[in-house]
Amino acid sequence: MSSRKEAICEIETKVSVPFFDTDPMGVTWHGNYIKYFEIARCKLLDKIDFGYIKMVEAGHSWPVVDLRVKYVKPSIFGQDILIWAGIIEYENRLKIEYRITDQHGGEVITKGFTIQVAVDNQTGEMCFASPTILKTKLGIE
Repeated sequence: MSSRKEAICEIETKVSVPFFDTDPMGVTWHGNYIKYFEIARCKLLDKIDFGYIKMVEAGHSWPVVDLRVKYVKPSIFGQDILIWAGIIEYENRLKIEYRITDQHGGEVITKGFTIQVAVDNQTGEMCFASPTILKTKLGIE
């Protein structure tokens, strides 16, 4: 699943799997990994000072148009996990890769990616190139 591209910007954040994220067997319910991706994505966008509120203020929405998840092994209630997120594409779309690992042993639990595109808030039309502000926030322009 990984493109093996170097991340332009990256973060890592820790989550301890809460009880309410697990099924009756104490295993993390599969849909919650998408929530963990979102937690990391928000921290990553905040790192470049371009979180969702700033995106809207700049005149664009950035909906997720593609999402992939590869489940490698389960996580369980109380397990400390690390969520890594990195921006690997930015020119025509925003592609962020994710890797969730066990904090203590380093084993990969889940990996995946999301793709977001810029949509002009005034016209509702998708932009075929990322707005200049994203490149500015990434320190590229």
